[in-house]
Amino acid sequence: MRFNNPVKLIELADLINADLVGNGELEVLGLNEIHRIEEGELVFVDHPKYYDKALNSAATFVLINQRIEAPKGKALLISETPFDDFNAIIKHYFTRPISLKIVGDNCVISGKAIIHETASLGNNVTIHDGAIIHANVSIYDNVEIGANSIIHANTVLGSHAFYYKKKESGYDPLVTCGKLIIEDNVEIGAACTIDKGVTAATIIGEGSKIDNMVQIGHDTVIGKNCLFASQVGIAGCVTIEDNVTLWGQVGIASGITLKKNLVMLAQSGTNKTLEGDRVYFGSPAEEARKKMKEMAMVKRIPDLLDFMRKNQS
Repeated sequence: MRFNNPVKLIELADLINADLVGNGELEVLGLNEIHRIEEGELVFVDHPKYYDKALNSAATFVLINQRIEAPKGKALLISETPFDDFNAIIKHYFTRPISLKIVGDNCVISGKAIIHETASLGNNVTIHDGAIIHANVSIYDNVEIGANSIIHANTVLGSHAFYYKKKESGYDPLVTCGKLIIEDNVEIGAACTIDKGVTAATIIGEGSKIDNMVQIGHDTVIGKNCLFASQVGIAGCVTIEDNVTLWGQVGIASGITLKKNLVMLAQSGTNKTLEGDRVYFGSPAEEARKKMKEMAMVKRIPDLLDFMRKNQS
């Protein structure tokens, strides 16, 4: 998420009472998670396993709980609690009270959109020409709905990310401040839930069609003309390329990619990246023809055992 105006690093250091390594006059453009970080932005890291990844990323600024020298071209904020301090920065610059109005502040709504009177819009919502919003749709802050897109009843758009850090006191959320972008000509069925990005954007690509009761996690990017049937569940930080079809009750784990023109048959699931232009089935998913051949062979095992018993007697 980018700041409205760049913020000097020394200001962030003062805000969270962190030690500064590097030039405090450098300007921070925004903050982001490691999988979306860009030059000029701040990322946090609080586990040795990910130190190298953060320090070698595109991030110009790193909030870290380790006293080290700053890599060339970077500056550091040293903190004992990077997770909490990252949250503190988000709360200071990005969060605002929950809107209690039917239409929140700073909304841009086309006069050519059709919105049911029971729909609820948060702050910073944009709705383009020809969009149709049905009854009881809940739209959180920072959501954009493209031209001619249709959102069916009881769907929730832009809810907060399911992202928690376990502590002795319980689970603390990483504060959500990102966006949800629904591009043109998208249709989203009834009772769907789509989370906004934590600090970046969840994106539903142009022309994609989503059935009822589908869940899409934070920071997932869906390509153009995808087709998802009912009860599909997609975790956060997934990349789904163009023309992917997911049939009913497919489950997708976080951080993987489903490549172009892929099809997953009903009740399949995967926690690994899958190649495109193929049909998959099962959990863990494999190419459908191979998986079904294996299943047919398994069904023959009782006959094989009977044959072996008869030949032993």
